[in-house]
Amino acid sequence: MPRPIPMIPALRGPLVAVAAAVGLAACTPAPPGVEFWDPYEERNRRVHERNQALDNRFFSGGSSGYERVVPAPARRGVSNFAANAGEPSNFVNALLQGRIDNAVANSFRFILNTTVGFGGLVDVADAMGIHPRRTDFGETLHVWGAPEGAYLELPVLGPSTERDLAGSVVDLVIDPLNHISPRKTRNRLFALRLGARTLSRIDDRAEYSDFYDALIGESAESYVQTRNTYLQFRRFRLEGIREEEVFDPYD
Repeated sequence: MPRPIPMIPALRGPLVAVAAAVGLAACTPAPPGVEFWDPYEERNRRVHERNQALDNRFFSGGSSGYERVVPAPARRGVSNFAANAGEPSNFVNALLQGRIDNAVANSFRFILNTTVGFGGLVDVADAMGIHPRRTDFGETLHVWGAPEGAYLELPVLGPSTERDLAGSVVDLVIDPLNHISPRKTRNRLFALRLGARTLSRIDDRAEYSDFYDALIGESAESYVQTRNTYLQFRRFRLEGIREEEVFDPYD
């Protein structure tokens, strides 16, 4: 009887996570003819109400404490750093999707911005015409043929789908920056990246406050508007309409 091929220990976790994500993303395909598959609507609505209350508390009036206290150049630097820290994950997903040109662009962006761009604080690559090619494992699952699954609204994080939620979990596992050594350095980098990404999202929310409030906050049925807008924009992006062509309020 042939011996099984040994699995490299460093790859065991990522491969298990990928397999689990594929299984989860395929667990509840939408019934034929249903445009917005929302079997958990009652639960989603409760989460949506809490998310809206949280949003209103911190962003009522179109600004945040972060925006008022931190100068615009510093906020842009934080956002650039957060985006640059995501490039290794973009690179891995582009490879998994078979999009070699995107993977090459991701790698060049990370190298240029990390070195010449002072650790990613300045987006040198974009100024040179190497524009962002953002992606995620949710898109990788889409490329592999996994169905969208049911719509979900997550606490604090907001709109998602079963496929994208599974993809978010796998992104944490396959991100090369989450596997650097030693552990103390890895943990500090993770905390720094998480903080920068959080501040970047707060800055985005404040910057586009008027647009978001007009689209969602002032809607008579904000839950339905949130769900439908998110799913439509996400599908547009997955089908090849990129950020330059469509502004995504949930980006």
